[in-house]
This record gives sequence, C-alpha cells and structure tokens, in this order.
Amino acid sequence: MSAPEHKWERPFDAVLGIASAAILLCMMLLTFVDVVARYLFNFPLRGGFEITELMLLVLIFAGLPLVSHADEHVTMDFVDRLLPARGRDLWQRAVQMVAAAIMFLLTWLVWIKAGRISAYNDATDVLRILYGPFVYFMAAMIALAGLIHLYKAFEWQKD
Repeated sequence: MSAPEHKWERPFDAVLGIASAAILLCMMLLTFVDVVARYLFNFPLRGGFEITELMLLVLIFAGLPLVSHADEHVTMDFVDRLLPARGRDLWQRAVQMVAAAIMFLLTWLVWIKAGRISAYNDATDVLRILYGPFVYFMAAMIALAGLIHLYKAFEWQKD
C-alpha cells in the first residue's frame, strides 16, 4: 500500500513528510551559511557541525515511519513469486509481524540507552545540547514504525 487509503494516514504522512523536508532544508541552509562564512569571512559557524549531526539524526528517524508506511524498505521478493496468492498474503503478514517485533525490540533497547544518556547528561562538546531528548525521539520513531508494521500485519487486504 503505497498511497494512503484511510483518512488518518494523509495527515500522518503530511506531518512527517513536511517535518523531514523542513529539516533537510535547514540542513542545506546551515551548510551553505557555514561554507560561505568559513571561506569568505574565515569565520565558521560555532557548533554548525553538531547541529547538522543532530538534524541528520532527526531526519533519518522521522523518515523511518514514512518508509515503513510506504513499504519502501529494501526487500527481496524471490520467495513471493513461488507462493500462491493466499500464501503470499500470509507471507507478507508474517514479514510485517517480524518487522514489528524487531522494531519493538530496537525501541526497548534504544529507550534503555536514552535513559542512560539522559542520566549522564551527555551533551555535544561545543553547544552543550543534551543528547537524551534526541535518543528518546529515536526510540519513539522506531516504536511508531513498529506500530505501522503491526497495523499492516493485521490490515484487511483488498484485492
């Protein structure tokens, strides 16, 4: 299912898509300003690299639920071709369940790591931006991707 079919899916896609596009635009502008300031004025942006790293993290993990929703993960379909239609449906549901289970396991592990990072008050070197909220964001986006896979495993397939 690449195109949204339910009412709630369009706003979901729009929010994550617009957020991802805005972050990418900010990253491009930050890089442009940093390069111009560095080479024309010999004055690089303080902490520009740290901000770029954190925005890249947010961009990647905000995109994960979008990729899961659009079924755009890298796949191999050599098994699908060998199965009859009913078997393909069951296989796809099983794959979605395994993907959901892996996402939930990763959510749990990243959440534990986020707690440790937050307890230590780990922060970036220059701007002292705390890492904890970003790692919790990672866990939340992985959990959302897991929920999407779980939904897809039980969603009624229209033929």
